[in-house]
This record gives sequence, structure tokens and C-alpha cells, in this order.
Amino acid sequence: MFFQNRIVQHALFWIAIAVLSVSQDFKGPQSNPFAITLAYYLCYFISQILLSYILVYYLLPKFYIKKKYMSFISLTIASVYILSVLSRCYTVYIVEPLVRIPPFEQESIIDIFTDIEYIIFRYSFPIFFASAIFMFVKLFVDYKKDKEKILLLNKEKSDVELKTLKAQLNPHFLFNTLNNIYSLSIMSSSKTPIAIGKLSEILDYVLYRCNSDFVPISNEIELIKNYIELEKLRYDERLEIHFKTEIKTENTIPPLILLSLVENAFKHGAGEDSGSPKIWIDLKTEKSNTEFNISNTILETPKTDKNGNIGLTNIQKQLDLLYAKNYSLHTIIENNIFKATLIINTNPI
Repeated sequence: MFFQNRIVQHALFWIAIAVLSVSQDFKGPQSNPFAITLAYYLCYFISQILLSYILVYYLLPKFYIKKKYMSFISLTIASVYILSVLSRCYTVYIVEPLVRIPPFEQESIIDIFTDIEYIIFRYSFPIFFASAIFMFVKLFVDYKKDKEKILLLNKEKSDVELKTLKAQLNPHFLFNTLNNIYSLSIMSSSKTPIAIGKLSEILDYVLYRCNSDFVPISNEIELIKNYIELEKLRYDERLEIHFKTEIKTENTIPPLILLSLVENAFKHGAGEDSGSPKIWIDLKTEKSNTEFNISNTILETPKTDKNGNIGLTNIQKQLDLLYAKNYSLHTIIENNIFKATLIINTNPI
């Protein structure tokens, strides 16, 4: 895996070229100046590569990331100094005998190791500087990759959550609608076939035409109208519905969001009122936002119901995933009227 890395392959290639050049050109004091210079800098190059990999693949993950800062600093200093000493040894015992005219005096390994000032300023700084650049570049690239990975995971998580929420919503709506048709069939009502036809249109939309995250507002309006017509078959003339639309722009919205609010009004308003329930629906769209107001009469202030709150909770979760803070959903109960106002920005996150 290591030698399959393209950068490593290139580095090894140029090292091989450098070694071959040095071995062929070093014939004594009259050596090729290019080969001499290359030989000197080869020691820096090798030490920089070694230090870079020690820093990035060992010291950083083993010590720095685990917040063992003193160990990281100590081992980094030790690594830099040892590689600097090895580079100096390479220069003294390999390069200099090829270019200097004998006899000449060579430093001992102990002298090299203890000449701290020379080693630091002549070798340690160049070696560490290049390695530090490599380390920061590697950290930046890894940070970008991790950030992109997190964004991708968050998107996948959001997609899964949205699909799960829609899967919760569709059976919830279907259950209520089938209950309505069941009630009509019990009474052998001639309206049963009409109700089945309306349900067929609604299911066609829910199952096949709203699989994307956003749909045109006109599609949702048609869905709501079909749903209202289906509910009217159950309540006859005692249900009073006012549905007003003012569409200035054809915005897109998450599918089934508005239907959930309408369904909630029927379930907790008309469904619990045996008298003359009323529902008011007002939908407005502008270039910057979509506003949906729905009100319904109630007999009394409803108690908290875990099952009854499934619709509103579901709506808020979907809107949080798609819009973050770019929407508002408020509900209020006043004078036996439950009112919900949803305002969503036309631009999701």
C-alpha cells in the first residue's frame, strides 16, 4: 500500500536518479559540480522525508492527538536532532571523501554529535522547516477530507431521517383515510366509490410523484383539495371549510408538509366535533417565502396526546432537516380555535 502511493513512487524515482548520478560522477577531486551539490542536498532530502513521515504518521497520532504534548515536543526535538546528526555523518563520511583531496582530517562521530550549535543551525532548521511544511499541508488536506466526509455523512443521515419521517407520515395519513371509507361502507353509502377514486388519486401522488425533497406548491394544493373532497364525503354539510390561495410565485416546498397540518385540523377539530366544525385555510406564496395558515374549531383545549402530536412533531423534524432556522411554525389556541402558522423560506439550507 505504501509503495503504491503515487507521491512515494515519484520520490523514490528521483532518489534513485540522484544516487545513480552521484555514483557515476564522483571520480575524485575533479568531480562534476552538479553531482557534488546533489550529493550534499540528498542528505537533507532523505532526512526531510523521514522526519515528515515520523511526524505525520507516528508522533501526531500517537502523542499530539492524544494531548500528550510534552512527549510530542520531546520526541520531535529528539527526532530532528538524530536525523540532523545522521545527515552530518553522511556528509562527512560519504560525500567529503569523494570530493576532498587527501589527506584530510575528519570529525569523529562523538564530535559531530556534541557540536550542537553547528548541527542545529546547519542541519536541523532546514530539515525541520521542510518537514513542518509537509506536516501542515498534510493536516490541511486531512482536515478538508474529514470535513467533506462529515458533510457527506450528515447529508446521508438527513436523507435517511427524511425517508423515515415520510414513511411514518404516509401510513398515518392512509390509516385515517381508510377509516373514513370504512365508515361510508358500513352505511352502504353511494359515495363510497367516489371516496375510493379520490383516495386512488391521493395515493398516486404520495407513492409516485412526491419522492423528491421538494415539490411545486401547485401539486400540494391539488393534493389538499382532493383530501378535503374526500373528507367532505364523511362530514356532509355540517362541515364548513374555507380554502383560500394567493399564489404569486410557484415556490417549492417539502412534500406532504401542508397536508399534515390539514390532516391535524380534521383529526383534532372536525373529528372530535359532532356539531358544526369549521376549518379555515389560507395559503400565500411570495418570492421570498411561503406562508400557510390553518385554523379549526375545537370543543375544548385538548390534552397532551402522544399519538395526536405525531403530525406536528413529524413536520418540525422534517423542517429542521431541510431548513434549519429558516422557517417558523407557531400554534395557538384561543376562543376554542386552534391556529397553526407555518412560514418557510423558499431557499432551504
